[in-house]
Amino acid sequence: MPKIKKKPTSHSAEARERAHWLKPSSADHLDWAAARRVRFPDLAPSTATISLRLPATMLEDLKVLANERDVPYQSLLKVFLAERLTAERRRKRRAS
Repeated sequence: MPKIKKKPTSHSAEARERAHWLKPSSADHLDWAAARRVRFPDLAPSTATISLRLPATMLEDLKVLANERDVPYQSLLKVFLAERLTAERRRKRRAS
C-alpha cells in the first residue's frame, strides 16, 4: 500500500466542485422549461425475486394463456401486472 504523503485539504478540487454544486440551483444551469421525459429502453431494469401464492386454478389458467401466446407464464404475469399498474396510475391521475 502506498504511503500517503499529505492529507487532502478542504481546498481540493473535489471540495471546490462539491461546494459549487451545493450552492446554486440547477435552474442556473438547465432550462427546465425545455425539459421533457425520456425513456431508456435499452437499460436493464433491476429485478427482485418474490414468492407469490396463487390458487392452483389461476396458475393453470395463466400457463394456458401463456402457452397460447408462446411466452413464459412468468413473463405474461409481468405484462398483466404492468398493464394493471399503468391503468391504476391513469385512474389516480384523472381522479386528482
